Amino acid sequence: MRKNDLNICIVSTCGSLNTLQNCIFVLMSLDVATGQEKKSHYHVRNRKRLVSMETWRRLRCVLQMAESVVRASYGKATSLNLSSKKLKEIPQCVLSLTNLSVLLLNNNCITVLPSQLPSLQHLAELNLGNNALKEIPAVLLYLEALKKLYLFSNQITAVSPEVMGGLRNLVVLNLNHNQIQRLPAEMKSLRKLRHLSVLDNNLEEVPAELGYLTKLSEINLTSNKLSQLPQQLYQCRELTKLHMARNKLTSLPEGISALEKLQVLDVAGNKLSMFPVEFHRLPLKELHCEGNRFVHCEPMPSVQDAEVLALKELVARFVLWENRNRFSVIHMMLPHYPHLTALLANGSCCAVCLRPFLTTWLECVHFVSLRKDMKMRSSLTIPVRAVLCSYKCFNTEGHSYYGVATT
Repeated sequence: MRKNDLNICIVSTCGSLNTLQNCIFVLMSLDVATGQEKKSHYHVRNRKRLVSMETWRRLRCVLQMAESVVRASYGKATSLNLSSKKLKEIPQCVLSLTNLSVLLLNNNCITVLPSQLPSLQHLAELNLGNNALKEIPAVLLYLEALKKLYLFSNQITAVSPEVMGGLRNLVVLNLNHNQIQRLPAEMKSLRKLRHLSVLDNNLEEVPAELGYLTKLSEINLTSNKLSQLPQQLYQCRELTKLHMARNKLTSLPEGISALEKLQVLDVAGNKLSMFPVEFHRLPLKELHCEGNRFVHCEPMPSVQDAEVLALKELVARFVLWENRNRFSVIHMMLPHYPHLTALLANGSCCAVCLRPFLTTWLECVHFVSLRKDMKMRSSLTIPVRAVLCSYKCFNTEGHSYYGVATT
C-alpha cells in the first residue's frame, strides 16, 4: 500500500482534517506498513508548527481507520472493524465495500445511518452498540442477509414494527441498555431468531406473539418492569436459557414443564411466592431465585368449608375423564365442538387422585429439594404449586401437600 493511497483515503473519508499538509506530517511520523510510530522523531523536532497532542491522537485515529478501509478495499475483505473511532457517521467509502459480511461500528457517536447502506448486500453481522441512535434505523429493513444485529447501549425508546417485521433472517438481536417500553407484535416474523436480549430496558409487557419464535434458545429480559409473562412463551420449546431477573413478576405461567430443554433459569429479584405446577420436572442445571417472596412451611389449623360443585364443573369433570378414553363417544365427538374443546383445554389434574377438573380446585404447595428431587448441586428447597380437586384428596394420608393460607 502506497502512502499516497492512504492519504487520499484520509482526505475523502474524514472532514476533520483541515489540510493535506497535516496528513503528510502524520504519514512522515508513522510507519505506514506496520502502523507503529517510528523511533526517530526527527520530523517532529524540526517542524516549526507542532500540532497538539489531542489533534495528534485524532489524526492517528483517523489514519488507523483509513488504513483499515484501504486494506479492506484492496484485499476485498469480508470484515471491517471501525469500532472506537469517534465516528459520527459511516464514511462513504465503506459503502463501496460490497463484499463485507461483518461491519463493527460499536463505541462511536453515530446518530443516523446512510440511505446507501443496503449496497452492502452480503452484510450478515452489524454491530452498532454504544452509539447515539434514538430509534432502530428504517434502512436496516433492506439488509436482507443480516443475521446478527447489535444495538446495545444506544438511546432507543421504541422498536419499529415495520423494521422488526422485515428482518426475517435475524438469528441474534441485542437491544440491551436502551429505553424500550414495548416490543411490537410484528416480532413474530423473526422465525429464525435464536438469541433475543433486551436486558436493562423499560419493558412492561412481552407480546404473546413471542410464542411464534419457536427456534429461540436464549431469552434475556433481565432488569425490566415486567409483572407477568405470556402463556405463549412456553411454545418456544427449544429454550435452554431464560433470564428474567430483577423484574416485578409475581408468578410464572402454568405449563412451564413444556420447556423440556430448559437448563438455565434466572428469576432472582422478583416477587414470586412459588413456582408453577410440575416445575420440578424441568431438566434444569442452574436455578437463580434469590430475592423473591416465597411461601414458608409453617403449619397452622384451617377450616374446611362444605364442598358444593357447580353443575358446569361436574359436567366438565365427567367430559374430561371420558375424553381420556380414545374409544369413548365423547372422545370421538369432542373435535366437532371447537368452543367446548377450547374451554376444556384450561382444565388441570389433581396431584393426588390424578383425576381432571376445570375451574374449582384447592391450591396447595409442596417443597422440592433441588439436590434430591432435581439432581442439582444447590442445597436449596423451593416451593412448587400443586392443585387438588377436593378436600377429600387433601385429607388423604401419605402426601406432602400443604394448603396455602392467605393473610
